[in-house]
Amino acid sequence: MFRRLALAAALLCAALPTHAQQIPLRAVGHFSQNTKQIEIERAFYGRLPQATGMNLAVSFNPMDQIGVQAADALRHLRSGAFDVMAVLVGQVARDEPFFDGLDLIGVSTNVEDLQKAVEAGREAFDKRLQERFNARVMALWPFGPQYFFCNSPVRSVADLRGLKVRSYTPSMTALVQHFGAIPVTLQFSEVYPSLQRGLVTCGITSAVSAYAGNWGEVTTHVLPLSVAGGIQGHFMSNAAWRRFTPEQQAKLTAAFRELETELWTFARVSDAQSLACLAGKPDCTERKFTNTVSAVPPEDDARVREAVSSVVLPTFRDSCNRVWADCAAVWNRTVGAARGYTIP
Repeated sequence: MFRRLALAAALLCAALPTHAQQIPLRAVGHFSQNTKQIEIERAFYGRLPQATGMNLAVSFNPMDQIGVQAADALRHLRSGAFDVMAVLVGQVARDEPFFDGLDLIGVSTNVEDLQKAVEAGREAFDKRLQERFNARVMALWPFGPQYFFCNSPVRSVADLRGLKVRSYTPSMTALVQHFGAIPVTLQFSEVYPSLQRGLVTCGITSAVSAYAGNWGEVTTHVLPLSVAGGIQGHFMSNAAWRRFTPEQQAKLTAAFRELETELWTFARVSDAQSLACLAGKPDCTERKFTNTVSAVPPEDDARVREAVSSVVLPTFRDSCNRVWADCAAVWNRTVGAARGYTIP
């Protein structure tokens, strides 16, 4: 009788939720210099247990604070080192060129067009991510329009010739070279000191990232010619995903889509505010810099469109098809169809 009672008690205890049954979730965020995005991420993970009704033990750290290189994010997910990671999609394209196709330089130069491209390419992107890296898309979102921030007078792409320009995606490198500049691959955290020391003359990023990273201290001119949207992602390893029941997975999916919506909204509203503060305009209510924000010459837009057809799409096709024979065909019927481009 005692054994039967003990067994029943043990089974009952096993059925009850305990702290020992917490589900761990090791999350890696963006660079700590991207303070606004880090604030949004930290708040999201803080409320995730309550939002999903799950007993989650979430640990969250910005990637640079734990020594993670942005370009290695997919490898960490595949190895199981982390459960969820913020991923700079363009910087992991060396491991999977197809991923660069979601935000090819010059193809989607405003937030609305970029959102169409992302929705068209999401399913194919997720399928490829699962096949190659055993991870899945939880959220896809932009930093915002990607501009040129320089420490010398740059008022047109014609002024880029001969300058060293920070690039972070293969298609961006192709564009920079097309304009006669010298691309230099740098992580975001490396750009400020490189601009400060004159190792590069310009860096490409969003206005909100440049402002948050205090680039205004080491730049003098901004050419607000949008060449991309700076697509980012939050990806979860399939090993972590399988810890959850189908009902829990649905709750996590809903929570991350809310995060995605919040970050798209932030990208829309933060661009003009950050440019105003970089230029030191009166309507800036935060820290001000004194950069000159140039008007984009009409011919620069035409130059970018020409570069897409002559350089960006062929470069993407050749590099991606070498890794995956179906790459260009899949891009044509997804992102390409949504944006009106076809890779020959």
